[in-house]
Amino acid sequence: MPPEIIALIAKPHLLILLLAVGAISGMLVERIANKLRWQRWRQRKGAGPAKFRKNAPPPQKWARPETYLKPDQPDAADQLRIVMGADFAIQPLLNKSETRVFKELDKYVIARNPDWQVMAQVSLGEILRSKDAAAYRCINSKRVDLLLVDGSCTPRHAIEYQGTGHHQGTAAARDAVKKEALRRAGIGYHEVVAGHTAPVELRRLVEKLVQCPVGER
Repeated sequence: MPPEIIALIAKPHLLILLLAVGAISGMLVERIANKLRWQRWRQRKGAGPAKFRKNAPPPQKWARPETYLKPDQPDAADQLRIVMGADFAIQPLLNKSETRVFKELDKYVIARNPDWQVMAQVSLGEILRSKDAAAYRCINSKRVDLLLVDGSCTPRHAIEYQGTGHHQGTAAARDAVKKEALRRAGIGYHEVVAGHTAPVELRRLVEKLVQCPVGER
């Protein structure tokens, strides 16, 4: 047996150290070889990281979180700061003409069926839903002047008050969008025209739209 081996056997700690160094060296060599094979394969496929592709553009940096927010959409902290620096005042929900129609309509509806209610300035986004996100955005911020809901608070009929000058600009087109969306949802759409709808006609409309309680039919 060679004297070198005999010397190692005589000093087992040296033998263990030598074997450990050899094992670690072998693992490093194998890892480097695998990495080189993987790089060559990715280069052949042309889908590897940018640094392995010829004429590849420089790598893109991640966008900062604040870039996800649009300039016209401040976050809650900015909204609070803006609101704290502004003044607010009460604004009536309805103008005088609309208020008169609301009171008359509410009186007739309650007399017809106490379970039904009249609601004012209701957002279509709260009473309609759609799987089509684009279609929903078209109606989300639109409102109906008056809404009749039944005893379960289910929307049944929308009443639009057409005052003087109502059809100026794009009002007619906006009304057409609201009317079509309500129709597709199964909600009635009716117009009350200023100066052309007498109280008796409003009462007849309510009698036509609102169901009497079951025991009073």
